[in-house]
Amino acid sequence: MSLLTSDYDYPLPEHLIARHPTARRDGSRMMVLHRESQRIEHRNFSDFPGYISDGDLVVLNDTRVFRARAFSDDGRVEFLFLETVATNTWRCLVKPGRRARPGATVSVGGIAGVVKETEETGERIIEFAGEIDLEKHGELPLPPYFERDVEKEDDERYQTVFAKKAGAVAAPTAGLHFTPEILANLPHAFLTLHVGVGTFRPVQADNLAGHQMHTERYEISEQTAAAVNAAKRIVAIGTTTTRVLESTGLPLTSCSGSTNIFIHPPYQFRAVDVLLTNFHLPKSTLLMLISAFAEREFILRAYEEAIRENYRFYSYGDCMLIL
Repeated sequence: MSLLTSDYDYPLPEHLIARHPTARRDGSRMMVLHRESQRIEHRNFSDFPGYISDGDLVVLNDTRVFRARAFSDDGRVEFLFLETVATNTWRCLVKPGRRARPGATVSVGGIAGVVKETEETGERIIEFAGEIDLEKHGELPLPPYFERDVEKEDDERYQTVFAKKAGAVAAPTAGLHFTPEILANLPHAFLTLHVGVGTFRPVQADNLAGHQMHTERYEISEQTAAAVNAAKRIVAIGTTTTRVLESTGLPLTSCSGSTNIFIHPPYQFRAVDVLLTNFHLPKSTLLMLISAFAEREFILRAYEEAIRENYRFYSYGDCMLIL
């Protein structure tokens, strides 16, 4: 067990970063990790249903990515609209920050705004004179490691097929592999966690104890709570689903709220039994979460094997099933 951030690093060749999706959603590869035996299998995501047993429940995040990235009308300032804090008032990331000091005026889609304050995290609170039409003036906020502009296929492929409730600035990427046909034949339930910008940020502190986790909003329905409580085994699709289930614990109740839970070794899981996840960035909180689920040494060994076997990494990449 290690709390040193440097112990969650690994070298990744640039060519293994998946910057475009596979031809088919279910066409990705799937590495299967058996925690008890420390065995690794190489399969395809289409084999996923074969690992679901009677009494299992697959739990997925039905958040929808909104068109949160926009530019000022003069094209000189980039905004990432994170969430509303009051009527027509947004918390935003702004680049370059020098153009968004308190008192500065901006305009997006013809709507004027005033920067009211700068938060400790660097985010700006901006009050606009009216409602910003992000469907018209915004675009999907693709992860920075794509290093490309949004393309037509992203409008469909950077959303899960079950995306429903808009509010995320990043996709719950483990869910991107599912097709309607695969999902229809699995016992499943949905919860909502609106994925925040912190999902892209590596841990900067030398020790995990010095990292402040970002907060994300979640919702759990009565139907989902009942299904989870009746299940023999919970199969969480993605780290976002895992964070909600571990924040609330079992038995689950219908609720809404926010969580900033930081899961890392030696965390003991209370709700999740099986985890499907993508391959994550070095030194990221997501890599630390799965290291708590399957032991850091086993995870890093699996990542080394994934690199040797040319797996695709990150949001549009392949996946890992941890049993």
